[in-house]
Amino acid sequence: MNYRYKIALIFLIGFFIDCINIFMSAVALPSISATLQVSTSSVAWVANAYILGLTLIIPVSTWLAGRFGSREILTASMLVFTGSVWMCGMADSFHELVIWRFIQGVGGGLLIPVGQALTFNLFQGEQRAKISTLVMAVALIAPAISPTVGGIIVDSSSWRWVFYSNIPFSLIAAGLSWFWIKESKPTDLPRPDIKGLLLVSAALASLLMGMSLYGGDYPALAALSCVAAGLLFIVLYLRHYRRCSNAIIELSLLKSKKLSTSIFIYYAIPGVFTGVNLMSIFFLQNTLHFSARLTGMFMILYAIGAFIAMTICGRVYNRVGAKRLFTLGMLLHSAGIATLMLVNAPTDLWVIVIAYSLMGIGGGIGANTAQTTSLMDFAGGDTHKASVIWNINRQMSFSLGAALFLMIFNVLLKQFDTTQAYHATFAIAALVGLFPLFQMSQLNPPKECHEQQPG
Repeated sequence: MNYRYKIALIFLIGFFIDCINIFMSAVALPSISATLQVSTSSVAWVANAYILGLTLIIPVSTWLAGRFGSREILTASMLVFTGSVWMCGMADSFHELVIWRFIQGVGGGLLIPVGQALTFNLFQGEQRAKISTLVMAVALIAPAISPTVGGIIVDSSSWRWVFYSNIPFSLIAAGLSWFWIKESKPTDLPRPDIKGLLLVSAALASLLMGMSLYGGDYPALAALSCVAAGLLFIVLYLRHYRRCSNAIIELSLLKSKKLSTSIFIYYAIPGVFTGVNLMSIFFLQNTLHFSARLTGMFMILYAIGAFIAMTICGRVYNRVGAKRLFTLGMLLHSAGIATLMLVNAPTDLWVIVIAYSLMGIGGGIGANTAQTTSLMDFAGGDTHKASVIWNINRQMSFSLGAALFLMIFNVLLKQFDTTQAYHATFAIAALVGLFPLFQMSQLNPPKECHEQQPG
């Protein structure tokens, strides 16, 4: 195996770990909620804390890698990750679990952007489409097997083993990072933008807290105050960005239509799906009384559909172009979400099969195209900066999607019965997933898109 594929393998293992932490833990949330006696809206912080840890460390990950070395940082990140998942499994209270999930996110957040930037700088031009296909293959395999495995673990043992099961993978990633990575350290490093980092983290935390409070049994004023604080932190960061020569998030890179559109798509497809899938898990387990194992197995259908879509996208991307693929992905994905509105009883298995298959095909098209398109305009140091933006966006889309639709469901639950509230939430999600259609005109037509790709 040559060097660039060794680096790609390390990144793909880290990416796999990140994916299973989202989908495997999601299927365990009803069990965690019951065991630790927390509400549906509160238990979402098992995921939100992980995302906040990622968000806090991702912007400084490339600086840390430059300062201390990619090998040292990636190895340390996986060792921190290993220790924190062990402590998550040992947690005796909800607050303790949330704290260790945050630390787990800090560990995981170091590997993804550094590994992606190292990998994508070794695969240039049309080779980016090939490596992006491998990335999306991992993004399909993880959701396919992790919910089913997680469901089996929850049904047969305990949700705690959902966290313990991460340990072998993180130790393998740590070992490979130490023995395989051979990157030189830069001699001149700008100081990281700590103020900007704190403002970005505070904005995300405030917005997530606001949505969680509004969806729960808390005063509306408290929720609105958190949202207002989040918006204020965003404004403060924009002011800070204009004055800072080395801002933690380089917003000028968003002038790239490929990157900005891919970000929007990620909120509309993987982000929306994360919220829909979470609502579906609670609907199937708590309302229709499906087992955790059966609930997790529906993700296999999603993965099969996404795998078919991914295979096709990898071959036709350069001919068809991002615009057409994005449009098709959104339409199919939203159609699948809308199909969930027809599920009323445990006997409606065929409806769930159709829904997850459509969401898988549409999601595979959209996510694979976004992954391929997002960093296509960048090379060298800009790849690292764009990778930071892309990975923060990827993680935030998952967290905001879950928080948003939990909030919508809990608001609707005050007006409708449980099944109607779930159906209405799915309807809203299907519409939200179509919003980027209005932005498609900004993308280049297929031929021009193909001509502009680097060598």
